[in-house]
Amino acid sequence: MSPYLLWFLTSLIPANWAVSCPCERDDLCNQIRDERDFEVFVFDVGGKKWKSYNWSVVTTVATFGKYDAELMCHAHAEGARVVLKGDVHLAYIVDQNNRTDWITEKVNLAKSQFMDGINIDIEQAVEEGSPEYFALTDLVKETTQAFHREIPGSQVSFDVAWSPKCIDKRCYDYVSIADSCDLLFVMSYDEQSQILGDCIAMANAPVTQTLNAYDQYLNLKIAPKKLVMGVPWYGYDYPCLNLSQDGICSIAKVPFRGTPCSDAAGKQQAYSWIMKQVNGSLTGRLWDSKQQAPYFNYEDADGQIHQVWYDDPESVCQKTDYVKSKGLRGVGMWNGNILNYSDDPVAKQQTTMMWNALFGCDLA
Repeated sequence: MSPYLLWFLTSLIPANWAVSCPCERDDLCNQIRDERDFEVFVFDVGGKKWKSYNWSVVTTVATFGKYDAELMCHAHAEGARVVLKGDVHLAYIVDQNNRTDWITEKVNLAKSQFMDGINIDIEQAVEEGSPEYFALTDLVKETTQAFHREIPGSQVSFDVAWSPKCIDKRCYDYVSIADSCDLLFVMSYDEQSQILGDCIAMANAPVTQTLNAYDQYLNLKIAPKKLVMGVPWYGYDYPCLNLSQDGICSIAKVPFRGTPCSDAAGKQQAYSWIMKQVNGSLTGRLWDSKQQAPYFNYEDADGQIHQVWYDDPESVCQKTDYVKSKGLRGVGMWNGNILNYSDDPVAKQQTTMMWNALFGCDLA
């Protein structure tokens, strides 16, 4: 069956007609249409940790793991959207027919899984003015139009780099993309993906650099209500080639998209791991006043010194205070799964504080 015929047949029937509702109540398979004043956008990568999320605040869950009908049912019971992940090779969608096929496939998948939209996560390098540049802009516009038409009230979001300044050679038409979709999720992390200066360990998302980048988005006349601030619930563990007397950790040269060094010299570590590791570290938690970020040093079993940079409630809330002051659409994180949701009293406190930090320093 051709994609066009499939789309036509699907458009004639209700979204949930052909598939039985997996929820305990049929109404939980109805798509969420209500808008919240403040967006809390959670990326979920699979498993069952979602059961421990703070559902009193969650508004959207982007499912980057396997489809979980139980998660969909629970989110809908809490009034929260659940959206697909959308990714495609840009060279493929330069062709209009391929683009239409991809969009049709995603709309039908969303309908069959009783989903509420799509999060387009395309992090590929694009040259300004290239065929891929225009195709990406068209993809976002056409995807939004199709989802809004076929699933009324659905949400289409697009993930952007921490700055619109061609970060990682992602030279997108940010203004047109923002105009086309419902919101931009700004990935305010991995800000050392391109290290232009000395090859040293640094903060994943330095506060001043992070907030200056939002000013850059706003200076493009992108509406504040289009922007969701993404914060990292993880850090980077860097093996030090040398640790200076001043505590500077030199790292291996791992090039990335035109720069000689990158955070790929380190390893991403979950906040739950970091909270355990810091207790047995050489230094305990340290604070860098310039980058406004915590870090610590530890020695591994082979005698190798490591430096770990991460975010905690103190650094996160300084960023999310900006969300309130500038009237942004909301906040989110990568990702919701990587806190410690056990019954350990210390872990429970740490987890609660990270969720609270999404709403600024008053709660953190």
